[in-house]
Amino acid sequence: MTTATEKRYQVFVSSTFRDLKEERQAVLHSILEMGHIPTGMEMFPASNETPLEIIERSIVDCDYYVLVLAARYGSVDEEM
Repeated sequence: MTTATEKRYQVFVSSTFRDLKEERQAVLHSILEMGHIPTGMEMFPASNETPLEIIERSIVDCDYYVLVLAARYGSVDEEM
């Protein structure tokens, strides 16, 4: 746990979702145990913004970005 003088970092966790549920939960749990603040897509509220806009803003606001990789990849945006 952090003390009052230690900084709490915000950490964005990114991965594919269905195949990495357990791994993702382990990462989120570890971040919380260290006294930091995890964030990721599952924590975003409903919004009029596109998911890409929300993700970009959230990543910019975070101190760290954790990418959990495996054999699958995420969705493909037709505009990219």
